[in-house]
Amino acid sequence: MMERAPQPVERQLPTDEARDLISLVRDIAQREIAPKAAEEEDAGRFPREVFTLLSESGLLGLPYDSEYGGGEQPYEVYLQVLEELGAARLTVGLGVSVHTLASYAVAAYGTKQQQVEHLPAMLGGGLLGAYCLSEPSSGSDAASLRTRAVRDGGEWVINGTKAWITHGGIADFYTVMARTGADGPRGITAFLVPADAEGLGAAAPEKKMGMKGSPTAQVNFDGVRVSDARRIGEEGQGFAIALSALDSGRLGIAACAIGVAQAALDAAVAYATGRQQFGRPIADFQGLRFMLADMATQIEAGRALYLSAARLRDAGRPFAKQAAMAKLHCTDTAMKVTVDAVQVLGGYGYTADFPAERYLREAKVLQIVEGTNQIQRMVIARHLAGPETR
Repeated sequence: MMERAPQPVERQLPTDEARDLISLVRDIAQREIAPKAAEEEDAGRFPREVFTLLSESGLLGLPYDSEYGGGEQPYEVYLQVLEELGAARLTVGLGVSVHTLASYAVAAYGTKQQQVEHLPAMLGGGLLGAYCLSEPSSGSDAASLRTRAVRDGGEWVINGTKAWITHGGIADFYTVMARTGADGPRGITAFLVPADAEGLGAAAPEKKMGMKGSPTAQVNFDGVRVSDARRIGEEGQGFAIALSALDSGRLGIAACAIGVAQAALDAAVAYATGRQQFGRPIADFQGLRFMLADMATQIEAGRALYLSAARLRDAGRPFAKQAAMAKLHCTDTAMKVTVDAVQVLGGYGYTADFPAERYLREAKVLQIVEGTNQIQRMVIARHLAGPETR
């Protein structure tokens, strides 16, 4: 069965530098990431060497200041890099997005001294980060978190458990939200905790439907001591930092979702143009052609939506509503497109011999992470109609 090779996405990029960057990413994706993706996901192997390569190539700090080793790229470009990586392997694309999220607090709210001390290693020094907000009893209701940090002289002592932490147990640093004051969002403070801190440990990774190569685990803090120099922002500012980070992080999830959807569409088109039934390619049948057309249209709409939100962010304009819309639409699109891709492949789509079933399993988690899609609808509605009345 002959299959048509997928054509690269035609991108609108603002500079020649951005075009060269996308070419570099595609080369790394095709040589180092995609060929091993299925095998390593099946084995549950995390590709740390890929993240080392991405760091050495300047791809782990793209949206941050060049003064600290970042790429100083607009989000419009950074997100398209994530899409390319997510299409090759979601474990890598989402991992870069999470690392960017974990670096955000220091980059946006850290003191000059903190930025000088920590950012170069985060952005280009081979370190890998994790973001610790959710807990076993506080997911969507993140402001109810219970992990507590108590001041002891010039240090803070942290106790509690974080849950659903991407890179839990393998990260080099954790950006941690902990309660330092009263209940509610104003009692939360952000801390930068090194992975080798005494009393910090991770549980066994969760056994998941998809993204088996990306470890997700509970992280336990048992009397973990960090100096006040590792407190990020003011006391009580942590929840505001967390929400600000998530606005940008949701755009990362949206881009990864479109990457997975594009990969699924490419697989479906390749199969449909190569598979013969009734004496001709199944892509000749109108019902299937219309399905492919709908898949492609939904993907283009999602890409336009996340890029529109990114351009607002790059212009310094409010973008929280548009970020929620992009996360909602793009991840719902990924789910629908991957379901349709399995259908196009028929029985083969249901087997692990073809990538469509993996894309379907991976797409589901994107509707859940960094705010479920029900939470995104609440965020959008609040922007439209104001907060809920009680």
